[in-house]
Amino acid sequence: MKILHVVGARPNFMKLAPCHRALAAVSGVEQLVVHTGQHYDDAMSDSFFRDLEIPRPDINLGVGSASHAAQTARIMERFEPAVLEHRPDWVLVYGDVNSTVAAALVCSKIAVRLAHVEAGLRSGDRSMPEEINRLVTDRLADLLLTPSRDADDNLRREGVDPGRIEFVGNVMVDTLLHGLQRARHQSMREQLGVQEHEYALVTIHRPSNVDEPARLTAVMGALGSVALEMPVVFPIHPRTRQRLMHRDLEALGDVRLLDPLPYHAMLDLVAGARVVITDSGGLQEETTALGIPCLTVRENTERPVTVTEGTNRLAPDPDELARLAISARPNGAARRPEGWDGKAAERIALSLAARG
Repeated sequence: MKILHVVGARPNFMKLAPCHRALAAVSGVEQLVVHTGQHYDDAMSDSFFRDLEIPRPDINLGVGSASHAAQTARIMERFEPAVLEHRPDWVLVYGDVNSTVAAALVCSKIAVRLAHVEAGLRSGDRSMPEEINRLVTDRLADLLLTPSRDADDNLRREGVDPGRIEFVGNVMVDTLLHGLQRARHQSMREQLGVQEHEYALVTIHRPSNVDEPARLTAVMGALGSVALEMPVVFPIHPRTRQRLMHRDLEALGDVRLLDPLPYHAMLDLVAGARVVITDSGGLQEETTALGIPCLTVRENTERPVTVTEGTNRLAPDPDELARLAISARPNGAARRPEGWDGKAAERIALSLAARG
């Protein structure tokens, strides 16, 4: 059985790693990795292959940055010849990035079976490009591998054939549990001079938070208020850095802007934080698995299980954000939903092997 994995952005690599390991343990499986090049900065891409012990990509499409339409089109144009050449039994796509939906469209038109890892997540907000990618990919995929029971419910409500849906659990947690000990040896907290559970960790990059100047000013003002009470560590996404280029960052006080960090260094900071402030999907899951309070700077989340069963709280109002962050405290108890046990990738491998 030949499996072709498609990845293109930072969150995909953390989902690929455990799936690649699990499938490598299945007899008769050949694997190829296609990196679309959607993220092309070393700190956002290449270092993840090293840190997560993923083999170097067999194919790199090198699409680079562009508008959503242009980037998706480039991926489709360059991905189709690779699929036609290698004729895999299955193509695996991950998450909700442009690489995911582009590969799904190609596979659907040339009749190659597609499995979607992290299927069924819904925010209900179609202004998010990621939501459109989720909807389209799940409509086209032959096998929908879901991370939580609410994702199963979403797909059934949309009329998806139950035979295409399989609950497997959360592969992000597989990677977290696999790498936690190594992460603790990174000593990022010591390098930054911050104490365990005495700092806030921030990632903000979504267009809804950084593209509108007034909104970005309000969010950064809230972070400045948090910094009056504790250090704020902010590994900054290239998109966000570009938006902040001409702003007075000195006024933010003890907000420490860092370049994007390798996976294990970032995980060390997540595990030791007093609170995480983010608009990322993956961090909502990681903080739930670790028992770290998370404030999600969005009106909605496609991962509601992190709110109902985990440590996540929606905090879209910058005026409330600082108060919530300052009052947050880890309670020391990780609350992991069903299937967040470090064995999701093993279940994916078994599912694919059974289907041949």
